[in-house]
Amino acid sequence: MKDFKFMNKSQEILKIALINLGLLFIFLEIGSLGWYFLKHKQFFYTREKAQDKSALGINLEGVRLNESIVERFHPFFGFIQKPSADFRPGFKVNNYGFISPYDYPFKKTKPNQFIIGVFGGSVASNYGIFEVQNKILPQYLKQLPALKDREFVILSFATGGYKQPQQLLILNYFLALGQELDMVVNIDGFNEVALSNLNNKNKIDLAMPSIQHILPLANLANNSLSIKAMKATIRIQENKTRINQGLESLQHCSLAACDALTSVYVQNLVNNYKRDVIKFEKEGNKQQKDDSGSVIYINTNKSVLQDSAAFEAMAWNWAKSSIFMHKVLAASNVPYFHVLQPNQYYQTKRVFGEAEKQIAFNKDTPYARAVELGYPALFKKFPNLEKNNIDILNAVNVFDKTKDAVYVDSCCHYNQAGEVIFSNYVGRSILESLRKDERNKKK
Repeated sequence: MKDFKFMNKSQEILKIALINLGLLFIFLEIGSLGWYFLKHKQFFYTREKAQDKSALGINLEGVRLNESIVERFHPFFGFIQKPSADFRPGFKVNNYGFISPYDYPFKKTKPNQFIIGVFGGSVASNYGIFEVQNKILPQYLKQLPALKDREFVILSFATGGYKQPQQLLILNYFLALGQELDMVVNIDGFNEVALSNLNNKNKIDLAMPSIQHILPLANLANNSLSIKAMKATIRIQENKTRINQGLESLQHCSLAACDALTSVYVQNLVNNYKRDVIKFEKEGNKQQKDDSGSVIYINTNKSVLQDSAAFEAMAWNWAKSSIFMHKVLAASNVPYFHVLQPNQYYQTKRVFGEAEKQIAFNKDTPYARAVELGYPALFKKFPNLEKNNIDILNAVNVFDKTKDAVYVDSCCHYNQAGEVIFSNYVGRSILESLRKDERNKKK
């Protein structure tokens, strides 16, 4: 009799537990549905299935899903990205390491094609990708009668970490190969001060390519990575495998709760990956005390320059490189537009929301002080640029009127909303400048 009562009681407990688990699952699913709607602005069960891993709602900025070290030394450019056909739909890392649908040099296939070359660092590279996909600049240029029937081809000669004089050298290299260009847009400024400042602090010549990129490559070439750097590399590889597996699972979730829990798990892996990348860069950027046996030669300075002298030299290097780009293009009547990119560490009237502040600012970044000191130094060179007839587009205030978040990281990069605002500013400014030139010719 007691056993019978015990069995009944056990069944009751099991029934209650199952009911509670069912209710917990229902509440979790309802909460996950709401979370998904707020995040993606669509209902989970009727959502458009993401065809690309970058559209799954995970912030993958700075995450290299295929390889952790994708840069390769280049004898003329300093470094390039490893050529690869597997980048994203419609793009590849081409034969010269640039993200583009085309290999270079690109030859016109139609007489009405109009080739626009984009130069600079990662912000310029992202702009080039965005323009190929959305054609905002061509929409503005088509408002000119002479260009309304042209087919616009956007070619990116920009790569993350590039800074002057790399843009100047790359331009001249491809012109020597016979690359045709009908217009050039150079987007820079941030790397010239932020990365050159890191060079200075490590006694590397300011005009040399970014120490963040070339020193880890040099250490790899010399087989001189530290134990800490190698451990960070192993963790990066392990996390990268887990991230890819998590993203694969995320693409096949049939319940909102699965999507929510997997998203949190994958984003945590991404955060760990980024922390290890920072550790690797910190260790990989350490110079060996005795580099006399190195197979890579890097110009060095005897001492760290004072900030005033360093930023003045950076600004002159930036301005003179741009002037020479303009001169070589002007010889062939190719319009050249120089854009100073906006950056969160240069203070304007923009008001940041609390959520964006968490993303856009890092109190430990070495970039903040470099931009605070460097951008005013660049501004002082505007008269020199204008004296040499350069169209300098100062974009530092372009985000001042928007309340939407525009930054995706604590470095310098923009989200979709930011790219739209920035691209419209560039397109509108170039159109106004070309119209002004037309009016002046008629006088």
